[in-house]
Amino acid sequence: MKNICFYFQVHQPFRFRRYRFFDIGNDHYYYDDYTNESVLNKVAQKCYLPANNLLLKLLKKHKGKFKVTFSISGVAIDQFKLYAPEVLESFQELAKTGQVEFLSETYSHSLASLLKDDMGRDEFKAQVKRHAETIEELFGQKPQVFRNTELIYSDEMGAMVYDMGYKGMLAEGAKHVLGWKSPNYLYANAINPRMKVLLKNFTLSDDIAFRFGNKDWNEYPLTAAKYVSWIKDLNPKEELINLFLDYETFGEHQWEDTGIFDFLEDIPEEALAAGLGFITPSEAVKKLQPVSAIHVPYPTSWADEERDLTAWLGNEMQNEAFNKLYSLLPKIKKCTVDDLLKDWDYLQVSDHFYYMSTKFFSDGEVHAYFNPYETPYEAFMNYMNVLSDFALRLNAAVPESTVEQELATLSAVLNEKEKKLEKLEAELKRLRGSKPKKAATSATKSKTTTKTAAKKTAAKKK
Repeated sequence: MKNICFYFQVHQPFRFRRYRFFDIGNDHYYYDDYTNESVLNKVAQKCYLPANNLLLKLLKKHKGKFKVTFSISGVAIDQFKLYAPEVLESFQELAKTGQVEFLSETYSHSLASLLKDDMGRDEFKAQVKRHAETIEELFGQKPQVFRNTELIYSDEMGAMVYDMGYKGMLAEGAKHVLGWKSPNYLYANAINPRMKVLLKNFTLSDDIAFRFGNKDWNEYPLTAAKYVSWIKDLNPKEELINLFLDYETFGEHQWEDTGIFDFLEDIPEEALAAGLGFITPSEAVKKLQPVSAIHVPYPTSWADEERDLTAWLGNEMQNEAFNKLYSLLPKIKKCTVDDLLKDWDYLQVSDHFYYMSTKFFSDGEVHAYFNPYETPYEAFMNYMNVLSDFALRLNAAVPESTVEQELATLSAVLNEKEKKLEKLEAELKRLRGSKPKKAATSATKSKTTTKTAAKKTAAKKK
């Protein structure tokens, strides 16, 4: 029996405001609140809320036969709490059905899994642990399967994630990895066969994510019946069809007028009628047997034609930003300042590196989507300005050398003096504001006294 595994990624980054060179050391707030709130509310209205309502309806209608899976980044959860708590509540309603699985990932939607030293791996593990705890707190599930940022996977990563307690991991079914093999089976990690690997069928996934609304596509329009027939006609031995998509596909990437919600609504009924089933990643790991090990010596991802890391670390700017960021790890481990730790979370988001990509050819349109910068060079400069200010604050909070200690002391003294100056200026304004009133009162009293004296003088003359 063929099983469809529907998995949706939910993520939105905290975008930085235009942070200039002269802001460094003077202004420590980095975020474009207006854009962040506007984008999230827009996507919530076009995608998250209507799609969640539709899924809830379908899950109840098909009574356990239809199942879906989500991975929601910690950064997205933070934004839901800030800007759209009703979205978080709608995901919690889905969780209550018992037919929705929530996966684990890095809290910051970061590239920390690519760090090779012990401190870097500790950072990665800490983020995963924090995310898993958040998912359990919000949705009542302890994640069993791991989905790395941007579906990044390698043999080494899979073995490491297994040692962290996970039984399965999602990955891209890249052509250069599979060769003649099909992605439509369960596989095992090449280093530790006990770690199961679910490979994305990128052709069928991209039919929905990228080609669905394209009127020039030779399969347009794509109906649920046609799509299900493609799955049904696959090799009868192929038992696991992994459809991994950005959740924003529904209503945002593919607008409502393309018919994408009607397509989603019809899929369960068409699939069940054709004898297909639905399965979650943890169920696949438990019920299915891997057909072989899958060898992925170098990291793969789900981005671009190459399915590698070049979307984030493909040029000198991206690598310089990445290396500068994680050179701060030793001090971050000693930092206890909440504001700094929160900024550290948001500085690691993979989107910042994606904005710096210079891949303007076959994948240029994808890289431009939701990109707040006009050029990758502008993205790089803005990020490095923010990072420079962050490093100054971190050095002040966790000084190591004598020079840094002296700078931290001087900075504290200056900050204290600035606060005193602000108080004195406020007091001066208050006093200046009250003087005219006193003067007016005195003048009034003077006029009254003069009038009274004049009256008395006139009375004496009479």
